[in-house]
Amino acid sequence: MLTPTTRTYMVLFFLGNNQIESSTIPRRHLNINSNLHILREQNRYTSHEFTMLTSWFLNVFFLVLASVPSILSAPATNLTKDYYQKTCPDFSKIVRDTVTTKQAQQPTTAAGTLRVFFHDCFLEGCDASVLVATNSFNKAERDDELNESLPGDAFDIVTRIKTALELSCPGVVSCADILAQSTRDLITIVGGPFYEVKLGRKDGFESKAHKVHGNIPIANHTVHDMMSIFKKNGFSLKEMVALSGGHTVGFAHCIEFSNRLFGPRADPELDSRYADRLKDLCKNHMVNKSMAAFLDPITPGKFDNMYFKNLKRGLGLLASDHALFKDNGTRPFVDLYADNQTAFFEDFARAMEKLGMVGVKGDKDGEVRRKCDHFNKLDV
Repeated sequence: MLTPTTRTYMVLFFLGNNQIESSTIPRRHLNINSNLHILREQNRYTSHEFTMLTSWFLNVFFLVLASVPSILSAPATNLTKDYYQKTCPDFSKIVRDTVTTKQAQQPTTAAGTLRVFFHDCFLEGCDASVLVATNSFNKAERDDELNESLPGDAFDIVTRIKTALELSCPGVVSCADILAQSTRDLITIVGGPFYEVKLGRKDGFESKAHKVHGNIPIANHTVHDMMSIFKKNGFSLKEMVALSGGHTVGFAHCIEFSNRLFGPRADPELDSRYADRLKDLCKNHMVNKSMAAFLDPITPGKFDNMYFKNLKRGLGLLASDHALFKDNGTRPFVDLYADNQTAFFEDFARAMEKLGMVGVKGDKDGEVRRKCDHFNKLDV
């Protein structure tokens, strides 16, 4: 089974004017000098000319490398939006129908799938490596402690779609494309922006738990910490803030923000009434580690710009959320998105299109898995 063990989370959220209710949700190298030396050995240039050529080459190389960091995350294959038009014409319909049914049954599916997609793309690229299950030979990404809380509904929706597609067009659609397309469709279902998803990704051959740390932002990261991870994937500061707006849906476990509530280092910048309610919810979080709260306590099931408005009110749940408002570099973008939902939607959509292109695998370094939680060959 692809779906992890089901757990139940108690979730806190605001309704209307500071009214509190709770709900439960189920869980789950480039060799620069080689050509230059060849030219010198063939005596095509004098010593002076060769020195000038070497200097020019190195200057241009490092200028290009510094000015286009997105090269580091350029896709290894060409993707197209009509990739399955002939080989699996019902692809889009099957994905759309399946996610619509699942989201109606379990309203946390959209947020969970978005989170799983992000975790997948930021480690080894968008290659469905996060879906792979641990076996006797390998501890996979999703079993690292940072991924243990990834929601089971996200894994379940991929399984449902893959099953339907294998009946319609067996061996054609990759799990990576299923995750990318279903994420976009679910975001639009809960009110978020539509954006283009290009297709043709292949599923990766590797999923290693030990590679997760240092590649995924965590709850207590500073803006500098987060930006170092986003930058190596080719994202700007503004794009990082826009993608953080995905926290307008979803939830976090008490353990991820309890240090802001309890002890001598409790955060005084957290809204006092909000903090009191969170303390009550999380008082037994060391015993019941499934306790969780919505990241957006005002409109938790709607994709909107309320997350940014909350940050300005002291209602940012995670320390990393609050850091976006406190930091002088990111605060202007928080202010912009809090005041202008259209600007947020446009920037989020562009950033998601870019996210879906990170580290894409082609035919030479990927496959179409028969089951999304297993490589086709056990020894891969």
